[in-house]
Amino acid sequence: MAICSECDTVLDFDAEEAEEGDVIVCDECGTEYEIVATEPLELARVDDDGLEDEDEEFPDEEEE
Repeated sequence: MAICSECDTVLDFDAEEAEEGDVIVCDECGTEYEIVATEPLELARVDDDGLEDEDEEFPDEEEE
């Protein structure tokens, strides 16, 4: 599960359907993240210029 680094809200998207290059937007604060890798899931925050900021790695979602 990915968490927004700005507001600590869970990012709502289907990790199984996600592809590299997709942009995820936080529903709470509007921060944008680009998916830079899917295995393991890695997001990069997109800054105001539309450029990638820092990479953030997130553990794979565990299936129950």
